[in-house]
Amino acid sequence: MPEHRDDTTRHAEGMRVRRDVLGDAHVDRAVAGTTEFTERFQDFITRYAWGELWNGTDIARTTRSCITLAILAATGLEDEFAMHVRAALRNGVRPEEVREVLMHVAIYAGVPRANTAFKIANTIIAEHDDAGSAPR
Repeated sequence: MPEHRDDTTRHAEGMRVRRDVLGDAHVDRAVAGTTEFTERFQDFITRYAWGELWNGTDIARTTRSCITLAILAATGLEDEFAMHVRAALRNGVRPEEVREVLMHVAIYAGVPRANTAFKIANTIIAEHDDAGSAPR
């Protein structure tokens, strides 16, 4: 059974993991864009998506990235998919692994969803290759 952590600890750990995965620039933009209306949501995703789920140790972060890519591509959430392609590359997922995830999406979720995801990923991977490092 996981140890009990209070919300303050979970939030701090979530911010650390969120920055590790998405990069400081992305997180700084999200935090700067937080409004009174979105503050509760930002806290929620920081504590639970990042402080709990992404902070888990039972599967590797690269595996989490691949799972996330498959889900986002299959559901057609293009902006989130693009963000997580960048995150996956930051986390050490190789472009070939992204391609294989999208091949699975094509079979199990449909070619049109995979086609869109391939276009998005191709652009991001090309930018990544041109920069010579993981996108920030």
